[in-house]
Amino acid sequence: MKIYVVDDERIIRVSLADELRDAGFEVFEFANANSALMQMNNILPDLVITDLKMPDVDGIEFLEKIKKFNQNIFVILMTAYSNVSTAVEAMKLGAYDYIEKPFENDKLLIIIERILELKQIKDENKELKIKLKQDYDFSSYVGDSPKVIEIFDLVKLVAQKSTSVLLVGETGTGKELITNIIHYNSSRSKKPLVKVSCAILSREIFESELFGHEKGAFTGAVSDKIGRFEKANGGTLYLDDIDDVPLDLQVKLLRALEEREIERVGGSKIIKIDIRLIASTKKDLRKMVDEGEFREDLFYRLNVFPINLPPLREKPKDIVSLTKHFVSIYSSDNETQIDDEVFDILKKYPFPGNVRELRNLSERLTLLSTDHKIKKETIPYEIKFPGFKPSCFSFDNKTLTEILEEVEKNAILGALDQAHGNKAKAAEILGLPASTLKSKVTKFDL
Repeated sequence: MKIYVVDDERIIRVSLADELRDAGFEVFEFANANSALMQMNNILPDLVITDLKMPDVDGIEFLEKIKKFNQNIFVILMTAYSNVSTAVEAMKLGAYDYIEKPFENDKLLIIIERILELKQIKDENKELKIKLKQDYDFSSYVGDSPKVIEIFDLVKLVAQKSTSVLLVGETGTGKELITNIIHYNSSRSKKPLVKVSCAILSREIFESELFGHEKGAFTGAVSDKIGRFEKANGGTLYLDDIDDVPLDLQVKLLRALEEREIERVGGSKIIKIDIRLIASTKKDLRKMVDEGEFREDLFYRLNVFPINLPPLREKPKDIVSLTKHFVSIYSSDNETQIDDEVFDILKKYPFPGNVRELRNLSERLTLLSTDHKIKKETIPYEIKFPGFKPSCFSFDNKTLTEILEEVEKNAILGALDQAHGNKAKAAEILGLPASTLKSKVTKFDL
């Protein structure tokens, strides 16, 4: 930590600076505020410890100039007892703390320790925000199919607006990822992104969770509660599974979106809100409207900017780029190679869990890979042969030879499945020499 010690009294300045150096800090001494301000262009301090009363520029004016130069610089004021009221006023202007002269150095070190802890938290938050910005850059939506390119263009367009967005897609199609990308690339990125899973909230707590409640509003409301709308103020509110919002509460949700204001449960105070809403659903809301399960006016309010996210089975071209992307994430050395045969198999699999399932599979394949290579043998049998059940076969329009081959093939698959892909163990289960099993595996392309 870099510390400026600013005091026109040389004895105090030098003594304090020496103590701080002994404590392990990098210290710079200045006899007046102007000298310190000039040096800030070359060496930016983390903390300035300054006397409140100095001949050229007093502590209050110095504080204002420091904060104008850089808001993140901490300031501790040294003051005589008679100037305590002025020091308190300085804290309102942004000083972190003040200490009365004369003081024990241990007392000052305790204050600096608190500053160090706060600085660490601020630095971690800053790093986290930078990481989130990087993780949810537009490039994090991977794929090169025409549909992905179309979605990419829509997301890039709407991120700069405050328009409500409705994301429609099956489980695992990337609705939450799109939400993160929109938020962290918008003008609201420095404000909260608050996520609500409507599917897991019971009817009893849904209203309170979303809008908050006042103390005594109902049994168990022992204190005021801030709802998700208020927590998201200035930022983005993401309502996942919007179709699960109880029908009788949809009108209150609509009013909040239309009027941009809410009332807590049990309260009468109008609370203004400024949020961007992103909602998502796996269902056909238009059909739910027709069946009386979803309010039509709320549907139109949500459907301002719909983005339909296709299932992975409809864009097999993206399986290659997505798999490479995920493997690069899970590969410690980023050198794991993937055989072309692996992509051929993955493209034929329907991926009911969509991109989420592919991501989990990619992690598994990376962990199981040997010699920095993912081969078709690494792929689980349920992926290579979806719907496969040992000893399950059909007689329809097949010769005896074909039926026997199917029985043999399924028996081998069953043994391999039981042996978790270990051919030696599978051969033992089947009572076959390992070489015989190997030739049959080659014959049936297993």
